[in-house]
Amino acid sequence: MIGLMTKQTGQSEDLPQRGNLTDFVYGVDEDHKLMIEVAVKEDGKCAIFHNKPFRNDLSWLEFDLDTYELDFILDNGEIRNIGMPLTKAVSKNMQNSHQVLMVLMDDETGDAKEGHYVPLILHKK
Repeated sequence: MIGLMTKQTGQSEDLPQRGNLTDFVYGVDEDHKLMIEVAVKEDGKCAIFHNKPFRNDLSWLEFDLDTYELDFILDNGEIRNIGMPLTKAVSKNMQNSHQVLMVLMDDETGDAKEGHYVPLILHKK
């Protein structure tokens, strides 16, 4: 795995302009953080591992190749930002991606519970 980013997020009263990812998942509070890992191989195969289930279905993901920002687009049209810029190495490898494997991990065991593919749209601002 070439690119790997890990983010641990909690609730925030100061939500980003596009919405906070933590208000889009179940079970996040002061003691139960949302863990997100983005992994991208050199060939563009990409997976996002998360430990909390989403409240709504994802329609697609958008990645800005200039700002390294990843946005989650919900079925109802709302946008949630991952809350961190990804690295330049991740960005370079994501240029070859067209879909992302979303993997829900078990909070207690760390095992994968379920996974599905979501389209990825790449753009530059």
